[in-house]
Amino acid sequence: MIKGTTQLLGVIGYPVKHSMSPIMHNAAIATLGLDYVYLPFPIAPDRLKTAIDGFAAVGLQGFNITIPHKQTIMPLLANVSDVAQAIGAVNTVWWRDGIWWGTNTDAAGFLAPLQALERDWSQSPAMILGNGGAARAVVAACHQLGVPEIMVVGRNGAKLTAFAQSWQQSPLKPNISVHPWDQLDDLLPRVGLVVNSTPVGMAPKPEVSPLTDGQVNLLPSQAIAYDLIYTPRPTRFLQQARGVGLVTFDGLEMLVQQGAAALEIWTQQPAPVDVMRQALLDHLGQ
Repeated sequence: MIKGTTQLLGVIGYPVKHSMSPIMHNAAIATLGLDYVYLPFPIAPDRLKTAIDGFAAVGLQGFNITIPHKQTIMPLLANVSDVAQAIGAVNTVWWRDGIWWGTNTDAAGFLAPLQALERDWSQSPAMILGNGGAARAVVAACHQLGVPEIMVVGRNGAKLTAFAQSWQQSPLKPNISVHPWDQLDDLLPRVGLVVNSTPVGMAPKPEVSPLTDGQVNLLPSQAIAYDLIYTPRPTRFLQQARGVGLVTFDGLEMLVQQGAAALEIWTQQPAPVDVMRQALLDHLGQ
């Protein structure tokens, strides 16, 4: 029930109508019995500063950020966490002490299911397929996980070089190596974790995978396959991995866990993760 005392949370993006964040956050808010509501706000890129000023004026308590604002919002915030600066993107903002604060919970969301395995990662190199914005959060997460090496594989040599150089001044100092796509067959037998951060496997081509069946067969039996895509579930890549007996995770769990971390920042209460996950599964008909 929305009342005169109800406080606002939300998500900004352009477009934002596809976002599933309102589904899981409003389910969590109802479960916790909080006087909040979480709304989507479509904000065009040229209206970002106006929107942020307006949010402060109406007393918005916090918001998530999706494409295309994760980078461009950073100069508009008074305080940005070290992890967000290292990743180069903010996805969670909150109002405190009269200023906007920002951080990035994507890395924490990515890590949550892996940390639950209680595995020794010190002998498990990680491979990231793709070198876009999503890969940056995965690099930070893998560094925190304690993997000995992070191999980033991409198709554009210039972008790979720029990606590697962008981490040289980072306080994280992750051990990154970059590789062209044609080196995959040589690298796959070494990895303990392979992450698809590319859009390969999403609609309108859900039948494709970033790896061939033969390449998936090169992965060690103890390797974990992780796809940041959450629709379709499972992706073709994860179907391949399951077919050879690998443990798999998809982007839905990352979405839930990064959202839970944000909700805990805003409310200072433990998030009902199971409720948030089930709300999304119900929405997806799963």
